[in-house]
Amino acid sequence: MPPLSARIFAFGEAPALATEDSYTRPPRIDGLLAMTGPSVTADPGCLPVRGDLAHIKLAGLYFVPHYAVPMPHVVLDGAVLQVMSRADAEAIRDLPSGDTFNVLDMAGNWAWGQLGEDGQVGYVALDALKAHS
Repeated sequence: MPPLSARIFAFGEAPALATEDSYTRPPRIDGLLAMTGPSVTADPGCLPVRGDLAHIKLAGLYFVPHYAVPMPHVVLDGAVLQVMSRADAEAIRDLPSGDTFNVLDMAGNWAWGQLGEDGQVGYVALDALKAHS
């Protein structure tokens, strides 16, 4: 591996900045994330990834501060998947009654998650969902 090219501060007894360091990057270990460039962003509405949270199945693929294990809920009559957690937000689609909505986050009266295992992602009013028993 090539040595790091960025100048670093010299600590301790050294009075000046070092122009090179002797540290080399370790080889990439598959499955580990590294800050090697700009982040890859997921297409909103397709993958359960936000800036602060992602489905646990995406750990190792997307770097976010928190990962969540889905909490399956049953979709009730009249449930609507929305872009944002507001009553006046754009509707993505009506959800089929009886289907599973995997809740990843709850805030206020809203749940954020994914329809089934690989369906659309968005917000649903909590009163339109029932926890699996």
